[in-house]
Amino acid sequence: MRVRFPRKRRAGPRLRRGIYLIPSLFTIANIACGFWSIVSSSHGQFQRAALLILVAGVADILDGRIARMTGTTSAFGAAYDSLADVISFGVAPALLAFHWGLWQLPDAGPWVAFLYLVAGSIRLARFNTSAVDSRHFMGLPIPGGASGIAMLVLVSPKPVQHPAFIPVVLGFVLALSLLMVSNLPYRSFKDLNLRRQWPAPTLFVLAIAVSLITWDPRVVSILVGLYILSAPLTVLMQRARGRKPAEASAQPSQPSPGASAGHDSSEADAAAR
Repeated sequence: MRVRFPRKRRAGPRLRRGIYLIPSLFTIANIACGFWSIVSSSHGQFQRAALLILVAGVADILDGRIARMTGTTSAFGAAYDSLADVISFGVAPALLAFHWGLWQLPDAGPWVAFLYLVAGSIRLARFNTSAVDSRHFMGLPIPGGASGIAMLVLVSPKPVQHPAFIPVVLGFVLALSLLMVSNLPYRSFKDLNLRRQWPAPTLFVLAIAVSLITWDPRVVSILVGLYILSAPLTVLMQRARGRKPAEASAQPSQPSPGASAGHDSSEADAAAR
């Protein structure tokens, strides 16, 4: 008679099978925008490539918002969202900057574009493994760096032809890379309470802003530029006044399966809260 022994169960929590469909669809839309931005850049359609990066940012915000509203946050969503961000805000803007103008510098151009991609991936990894101050990000968020490149292209969609402007593009991309891996405190706007009552004229101001953006999307470049410069200017002003700069405090954290991690771990989504 054959005796069967019960199989030993592995220690640790059981993995949940399946994914949450609705927020994952927005993450897929994020990836799709990044992919088609890469395709557009390779075909010289730089304006379309830049706009797709901005649309990817909107999808990145929505997947986290919807995940929180529907209670469908998950560790899978957090990991999947980070992979999507590497494509849409790392690879896509790096190739856009290269095809738009950095290719004319065969020695330094490809390396600077690659450096931006590495800096963006480091920025995402640091964000996912650190407990950051709720009011500030440590370093420029990767969607902000991608938006900076996209807005620079939208200001002048045609390929860079003037030789004097090519070093400016190289320096701009290099500056974004350094800002992403810096310790400069960037406002996260998490303390902005959107549920409280606002004055009635606020709606009129928002309508003006939407009208300007619809009339000319390049208006957003001013806002993106101000956000990119906000942290360095704040630190310089504080040092000029003899104050110690307020850095974003970050402590390593060990993610756990039961942690409240999910699609809302996105940097772009956190900045919009």
